[in-house]
Amino acid sequence: RGRLQLLFYPDYNVSAMELICPAADLSEQISTAGKEASGTGNMKFMMNGAVTIGTLDGANVEILEAVGEENFFLFGLTVDEIPAIREHYDPQAIIDNDRDFRRVMRLLDNGHFNHFEPGILDDVIAAVRNPDDPWMTAADFRGFINAQEAVGVAYKDQKYWTRMSILNSAKSGRFSTDRTMQDYNRDIWHLNPIVPGDK
Repeated sequence: RGRLQLLFYPDYNVSAMELICPAADLSEQISTAGKEASGTGNMKFMMNGAVTIGTLDGANVEILEAVGEENFFLFGLTVDEIPAIREHYDPQAIIDNDRDFRRVMRLLDNGHFNHFEPGILDDVIAAVRNPDDPWMTAADFRGFINAQEAVGVAYKDQKYWTRMSILNSAKSGRFSTDRTMQDYNRDIWHLNPIVPGDK
């Protein structure tokens, strides 16, 4: 009803990112911890002032360290928790014990989101229910919902959100190319720097 518009970018590329990044308020980086699926997009969003909601995966860890927990919406299992839970991971039990999750799965099962493409989400539904799901998607569902609720509360406080946004931009310098290259050289390459003008 005019409150939310969802857009699907069919040909996502760097040029598209140049438009998306500055317009984003929230950066969703929701890959399972330890999968290193979080690339550099989260850094670009951060540099443009977006606040991150995410797991402890990839560069999310460094973003959280840079901005602090009060400027980051953290959820999900940690790398250390995953092996212990994997042994007895039962996504159907997680679904059954969460009213919201049951409702979501019922909508998916009934084809609510794919009236015009029956069966297109069957693989997704099966993956969520699969005890061998490498992403353990069901395990992070409740944490994600709770974090989204916290995002909603924070976003209503414009002064608080603006402060978080500014701090994210200000703390993004650690992801600069210069700093990254210096770290690689110090830790890996051990090359002698060439000063401009030297022969």
